[in-house]
Amino acid sequence: MHSSPPPRPPHRKPFWRRFVRGLWEWPLAALILFEEWGWEPLQRAMARIGQWPGFRWIGRWIESLPPYGALALFALPTLALLPVKLLALFAISRGHALLGTLVIVAAKVAGTAIVARLFTLTQPALMRLAWFARNYARWTVFKERLLAQVRASRPWRAARVVKRRMGRWVRLLKRWLSRD
Repeated sequence: MHSSPPPRPPHRKPFWRRFVRGLWEWPLAALILFEEWGWEPLQRAMARIGQWPGFRWIGRWIESLPPYGALALFALPTLALLPVKLLALFAISRGHALLGTLVIVAAKVAGTAIVARLFTLTQPALMRLAWFARNYARWTVFKERLLAQVRASRPWRAARVVKRRMGRWVRLLKRWLSRD
């Protein structure tokens, strides 16, 4: 009678590798979560602005761009906001931490709004670039895997519980206040 060998423990990466990976994955995950949180609402707000008289032609022009023109336009907000962020860092270095931080946050929100809208308008053209479509698919898989890890983490689950409880408290408070 043959007995099977004992099961091998799952291969775990050394602590230092997990630590180093966590140093870049968690900040990247936080950035991605911010982008995910803000992407849709900010894109919708920019789409509403794009419907104002005088702005409609801009959206039609962007949608008509060839792939590399769309790529150049898509990269433009990042380049345009870089000097603003550098000036904000300069303000911070001169003792204006609150002002510099607010400028960086405002630039991040504005940049996300603009990039979200531009991506919506340029995505069909960008996807005609084989290398872009291939890397976008890889990015999407990587991003979803990273977000799944974050959402499965203990801090994320705890924050969701707190959020649900706070939501219940707010609803109860609104009901209580509206009884009058």
